[in-house]
Amino acid sequence: MSDHNTNSNNLANDGLPPLRDVIATHELSARKKFGQNFLFDLNLTGRIARAAAPLEDATVIEIGPGPGGLTRALLFNGAKNLTVIERDPRCQPVLEQISNHYPGALHVIDGDALEVDVISLGPAPRKVVANLPYNIGTQLLLGWLMQIDQFTSLTLMFQKEVAERVVASPKSKAYGRLSVLCQYLCDCQILFDVHRSAFTPPPKVTSAVVQLRPKADRGPEINLKSLGKVTQAAFGQRRKMLRASLKTLNIDVGLLLERAAIVETVRAEELSIADFVRLTQVYDEMTA
Repeated sequence: MSDHNTNSNNLANDGLPPLRDVIATHELSARKKFGQNFLFDLNLTGRIARAAAPLEDATVIEIGPGPGGLTRALLFNGAKNLTVIERDPRCQPVLEQISNHYPGALHVIDGDALEVDVISLGPAPRKVVANLPYNIGTQLLLGWLMQIDQFTSLTLMFQKEVAERVVASPKSKAYGRLSVLCQYLCDCQILFDVHRSAFTPPPKVTSAVVQLRPKADRGPEINLKSLGKVTQAAFGQRRKMLRASLKTLNIDVGLLLERAAIVETVRAEELSIADFVRLTQVYDEMTA
C-alpha cells in the first residue's frame, strides 16, 4: 500500500495503512491531557529507530506510541520484542492491528508509564526508544536514571530545551540538576533536532532526539539518592551561593564545602560533575 506522505520511506511499504488514514479512520486527534503530539514523518521515525539499533536481540520499550508511527519503524527495523505503554484507550485498536501484523513481536500495555516498572518487561539488553509525552518526560527520565545499569541505551525525544539541559556544560544557563545526573551516569548526546512541522498538531517548540548510554566506568561509585538530594539543594536556589543554597541539607555546610574542597561563595552552576561527586561523597560520610 503506498503512502501519499512525501516524506515516506520504506516504512510506507510495511503492509499497514498510511498513518494519516489510520488517524482518520480511528478519529485520533491528539489530546493535551495525554501530552500528545503525533509523529507523521516516516523518514524521522525510521531515523530514530535506526539510531537505537541493533534492535533484534533487545527488549525494546516505547512510551506513548499513539497511532504507532515510531512503533512501526521499530518493528520494521528489526525489533522482535517490543513493549509499548499507552494510556489512551483510543489507540488500542490501532496498536492491536500492528500487533497482528507482526505476530509475537509487539506487546501492548494499557497503563500509565509512571506506574510501570519497565525492568519487569523483559530481560537485558533493554532499550527505551520513545517520543515522550512532554508533560511527564523529565519525570520518566529521572526514574530510569536511578536504575540506569538495567538499560543499554535510552533514545528519547524531548522538547529541545530539555534535551539541552541533558547535555549542558557548567557555567551555562541550561546546566542544572538534570545535566549532573545524566552526565555522571551516561554518555549523552543530542542526535538531531526535530522541526515542529513533523508533528500533528505542531507543538510550539522545536524538539530534539537525545541518546544516553550508561558509562562503563563512572569513576567513584556514589549513592544516587544522595546525589539527587545534593543537586536538588544546590540548584533549588541556583542564584544563591552554595553556603546558602545547601542549608536545606540540614548539615554543617561550611564543613561540607571545606572537606569537599569547594569555595563556599561559588554557585551550583559553576561546579563540575566531579565537584558534585565529591560533595556527595562527603555528604554521605557526614550523614552516615
